[in-house]
Amino acid sequence: MAWHPYDLDREAQDLVLKYRDNDVLNESHKMRATAAFGLERFWGEHLRLLGKSKTQQQGEYWRETWEALVKIMKKADISVPNDKINVNDPKNTQAIRDMTQKLWDETKFPRYDRTASLAVLTQLCDSLVWWTQRYKRKDKPKGQQNGNAQSTRSVPFNPL
Repeated sequence: MAWHPYDLDREAQDLVLKYRDNDVLNESHKMRATAAFGLERFWGEHLRLLGKSKTQQQGEYWRETWEALVKIMKKADISVPNDKINVNDPKNTQAIRDMTQKLWDETKFPRYDRTASLAVLTQLCDSLVWWTQRYKRKDKPKGQQNGNAQSTRSVPFNPL
């Protein structure tokens, strides 16, 4: 068996660079935390965010991260369920149920595939966080400040 690169880091870097100017990169940290709760919770988060006008960009970032996972796992011959759900369709409740059922169904998405997918998702999110820390914009134009406190310390902190 030969080593095969799955381009996790490249996918993460591409996503961070794509969304860098949209002020959504803090979502990378939330993604990493959510990955610990399982594939179905991670998948569902984009629906919540896309359903609100103020969080459309965050929702797109989550959805594209899921699609990157699906693409990566396909390289490993693992088919991750990825039904497209229209958030604005009032009849989407059954579609959401069907999708989450696919994520839990042992015959359609075996335990090994779920475990491997969750491990890869966790690593993908770790890479997103890493690239976010390198590429996050510090020079937001006036009017785009999101209220995050920035350190004004000019001397490095030394706890000793």
